[in-house]
Amino acid sequence: MQKVDKQKQKKINGWLKWLLIILAILLIVIAGALIYANSYIDRSKAMIEGEITIDGIENTIEVIRDDSGVPHISAESDEDLFFAQGFVTAQDRLFQMEMARRQASGRLSEVAGEAALNSDKYFRTLGLRRAAEKSAELYDEESMAALEAYAAGVNAFIKEAEKEDAYPGEFFLMGLDEMEEWTPVDSLTIGKYMAFDLGGHWERQAFNYYLVNQFEEEEAFELFPTYPSEALTNISDEEYVDITTSMTKAEQPHHFNGSNNWVVSGNKTDSGAPLLADDPHLGLATPSIWYQMHLQSPSYDVSGVIFAGIPGIILGHNEDIAWGVTNVGPDVQQLYVERRNEENSHEFMFDDEWVEADVIEETIDIDGEESISYEVLETVHGPIISEFANGIDSPEANTALSLRWTALDASPELSAVLQMNRASDWEEFETALEDFHTPAQNFVFASQDGTIAYKANGKIPIYENPEDALLPMPGWDSDYMLEEYIPFDELPKVVNPEKGFVGTANNKIISDVYPYHISHVWAQPYRYTRIHEVLEESDNLTIEDMKDLQMDKMNLRAREFTPIFLDILDSQDWDDKEKEALELLSNWDYVDEENQGAPLIFNRLFAKIEDELYKDEIPEDVLEMFKGSSQNADVLVNKAYAGESSIWIDKQGGLESLIQESFTETIEELTASYGEEVSGWTWGDFHQVYFEHPLSGISILDRFFNKKDPVPVGGSSVTVMAASHGDDGVVNHGASWRFVVDLSDLTNADHIVGPGQAGHYRSDWYDDQIEGWVSGTYHETKLDDYEGYRLILKPQ
Repeated sequence: MQKVDKQKQKKINGWLKWLLIILAILLIVIAGALIYANSYIDRSKAMIEGEITIDGIENTIEVIRDDSGVPHISAESDEDLFFAQGFVTAQDRLFQMEMARRQASGRLSEVAGEAALNSDKYFRTLGLRRAAEKSAELYDEESMAALEAYAAGVNAFIKEAEKEDAYPGEFFLMGLDEMEEWTPVDSLTIGKYMAFDLGGHWERQAFNYYLVNQFEEEEAFELFPTYPSEALTNISDEEYVDITTSMTKAEQPHHFNGSNNWVVSGNKTDSGAPLLADDPHLGLATPSIWYQMHLQSPSYDVSGVIFAGIPGIILGHNEDIAWGVTNVGPDVQQLYVERRNEENSHEFMFDDEWVEADVIEETIDIDGEESISYEVLETVHGPIISEFANGIDSPEANTALSLRWTALDASPELSAVLQMNRASDWEEFETALEDFHTPAQNFVFASQDGTIAYKANGKIPIYENPEDALLPMPGWDSDYMLEEYIPFDELPKVVNPEKGFVGTANNKIISDVYPYHISHVWAQPYRYTRIHEVLEESDNLTIEDMKDLQMDKMNLRAREFTPIFLDILDSQDWDDKEKEALELLSNWDYVDEENQGAPLIFNRLFAKIEDELYKDEIPEDVLEMFKGSSQNADVLVNKAYAGESSIWIDKQGGLESLIQESFTETIEELTASYGEEVSGWTWGDFHQVYFEHPLSGISILDRFFNKKDPVPVGGSSVTVMAASHGDDGVVNHGASWRFVVDLSDLTNADHIVGPGQAGHYRSDWYDDQIEGWVSGTYHETKLDDYEGYRLILKPQ
């Protein structure tokens, strides 16, 4: 018996020995894999010190990255400067650049598979790349040289990455083992994509079209765009007289795309020189949409931000001037209802004749699937986009929707950018704007000579009847062709206004005296009104005041509507919890602070009101095209509170019933989410910022690419500190870059680029500005006397 036991023990010992050997081998293999992965990941980090010998440059180039990761590039020629800009941008943002050109060109399916197919179809249909190719033909020798030098710099880095097996890790995860050469058209296509992100309104036309075909006329018109008649505009009637004599299938821009900017005369500042501030509101993601740089050569000494993939500096300052933009949001996209020939689907009626559309045969390659053929039709107006209108079709048979859009025309924006970078005064800067067609932007400007100025700039169609811009127009009638544009010299402009400042926040910019139509859908006036009241009340403004105003969380929508809600709700017999919630609202100072409960109650209550107004009547996918829905909700509530009839509110049993039921449901939902103790609720429990990386949706990668948890943050979509959130409370849209500068010293300016400069998740500059974005902690970027990590690019 003992002998048997010994044999068993011997076998067990043998198994254990082999198990230990196998485990040891596995540990060695895993350790080796981790070491290799670690080495591979580190190889793809940007080289920021030392020397790189490189082909394609004439002279030595110096690149100094300062403490915030901002590259300061000094070159002896403009060509070397833009070569280095391309090289350095690719060092930090190569994966972002690759995804940007693929998305804008309709080529995401090649790496993302069928999930990206609808997006690719949409961008192939729009033809941003086709528009970029047409635009390239417009560029002069100087601009094309900049584009080619930039592309050569990107390609030089691609070669380095291939040689060192040092592509960013995202390439491996997406199954990309190589990258096609960068071209000037790639840069221009990304520029056209930014016009897409900032210049759309056709979805609202399609929504209006849905309304008039689904509801009675009065009911439909009540949801058409409106704007408060008493709201401030940038240009009053008096100023105008003075200045004119001197789809779920479709990828949609964010509803709250906008911005703030303002410029203050030296007569109202502590330094005696102008102050300028700008904070463009775009999607918040990792990496940032912006890349901050300082470029220096014989022709340039300019600092600011640019989209990764494009040469120059689009927003910022040089030694003499500073400038910033917000989105005008004009009606530059027009839908047309096209009559299709029943016997030939490629022909459409135009002035009583069948006219054949241009047929563009596209092949879309799909990762893991067979390639598909995709047909794009372009009528005399533009591409047929019915497929992407969320089922919003004409009631007539054999019709289609086409899109006329200024961004699909050839346009030379990069020439404008390069001219702006070198401008030294308002005259030179305004001349540069003549080449900036799309997207239409509100430019604010300041120079060291004390001039401050504003111009709403871009290619904006002239509508003989402004009401035509509310709905699709008949594509078969040439009388509805949009062939003329507001003359450049008649675009809204103010130079050195008497009040000492001018600013914009996507609000209505012109009074009714202005002779041209610009838009039906303006941002709610709350941000601009707040900017105006702060700037108006002081004559001793400082750069710190500008920062404070950019971080201002005063909610003027709450200041307007909280008294209305309290008036309606105070008359009811509520339980203790609801009474406590009402008390929080009644004692609130209307500031959307993240540590207060009142902003949570107010903002969720208004969201519930909007939901109740529309959800039972309009399908969810169609509601996604209802841009400006909050503006309509404001108008409907005010209208009903003033005793006027409102069909949409009457459907809810009247305003009192709507508010009471929405309040009850809001408190129930907040209790379920945050507990019974109302005193413990805070806005930041729900409202949190998270700069999501595009690959962090894959759960195993979340902690790699988003190393920090969502951060509670104040503000909202209607505060100057813009922080717009989704249904889950995650803030995904807001000030993508904050910039303030005092023209008394243009050798430096203050910036915030959330979440950071670098695209590599192991870089110290990957997400180092998240806390600063939340708290308003800026970094200073200088034009001289800067220090940091020094990289030398040497010619071969």
